[in-house]
Parts: sequence; C-alpha cells; structure tokens
Amino acid sequence: MKRLGLLRHAKSDWDDVGKRDFDRGLNARGRRGARLIGRHITEHGVEWDLLLASSAERVRQTLAAALPETEPRWDERLYLASAETILDVVRENAGGADAVLVAGHNPGLQEVLFALVPPSAENGMFDEAATKYPTATFAVFELDIDDWTDLVPGCGQLVHFKRPRDLDPALGPEE
Repeated sequence: MKRLGLLRHAKSDWDDVGKRDFDRGLNARGRRGARLIGRHITEHGVEWDLLLASSAERVRQTLAAALPETEPRWDERLYLASAETILDVVRENAGGADAVLVAGHNPGLQEVLFALVPPSAENGMFDEAATKYPTATFAVFELDIDDWTDLVPGCGQLVHFKRPRDLDPALGPEE
C-alpha cells in the first residue's frame, strides 16, 4: 500500500491585477489558512517521504507557511496540471517512497480524486471533496499498489479530508 496526499495552495492575493497568475502570492487569509493546515498535516501523523510541488508563487508561499521544514521537489509541470499530468509526475518521481505529498492547484487536484476513487470506494469524505475542494485543503488517499508505476485510475480510497474551515470556522466561506 502507498499513500498519496494532495494539498491545494492557500487563498491567493488578487489585489495586484497586473501580476501574472503564476506570480500571485497569498493574501492574509491564505497565510493564516496555510499555517493552520500545516499544523494539521504535521499532527496527522503521516511521514511524507517526498513533497512534489508546483513552482507557482502561491504554492511556494503556502509551503513556506505550512511546512517550512520540508524541502519540496519543484516541478513546473504541476502548475495548473491536469489529473493525468499530476499522476505522471508522481509515477516518474516517487521511486521507493511510501508516502508522497503533492502541492498544487485546482481543478487538477480535485480531478485526481475522481480518477483514483472508484464508485465502490466513495464515502462521505469523497462526497465533500467532490462538491468542493477549497484552497488549503488537504486530502490523503490509500492506494492499493506496491509500486508507483502501478498508479492507475480506480486504485485508491480517500481516507482523510480537511479544509481550513474544518479547523477554524472563521476560515469558512466569505459572505
């Protein structure tokens, strides 16, 4: 069995409309959500052998706030990547790791959920994640594989799903 974690970047800053999408950082709410989800990831107890991350500025800032002690392996292909690209990057880079965490963007991260979880393994967490995969959300999948080259659609089960608002209601949707 392997574990795959997905972390969506925290809420980005839209104040400077002249910035390229790739260069946008986080707003104050995003920095707060990133720190909170980072504590949760650490307390969750999975030892992540590898962190693969989009090199976009908002992902960099999310990881700096959430997991400052973890050294990511940056991969430009993860910027706004499709589920297929995300899974390809994992297969190519995971090697002998047992647990891989990917930090990136939607809609690709949510699409990974749909790709990995077969209908027979859908549960309440899946329903929540399928409805919306908000910023700074963290999910963990258990994969019925022994080698990352076997990472194919339908091989997973969602076993953990947390949003910042689950940890602090003040970080829920803005009214």
